[in-house]
Amino acid sequence: MKLRPIFLGTALGIVWGVSLFITTWLSFFTGYAELFLKTLAESIYPGYSISPVGSFLGLLYGFLDGLISGFFIGWIYNKLVTTTGGDNA
Repeated sequence: MKLRPIFLGTALGIVWGVSLFITTWLSFFTGYAELFLKTLAESIYPGYSISPVGSFLGLLYGFLDGLISGFFIGWIYNKLVTTTGGDNA
């Protein structure tokens, strides 16, 4: 079975972007996951911060990050399935 890389990327992008968005708002109001966001998101995504504006940047960055990652995961998977003959199973 082959995957459609663009659909996998879109799905992962939506999940990761929305996750960052929600986690940023939770952290902004309650402090939840503050260390995680400061360690991971602020160091990877330029301009991101635990703020309302940062939540929208996280949504955008997360979507793009998930889209690109998911696309390549699907593409590599399809190459491996085709190369190993797993498509006939």
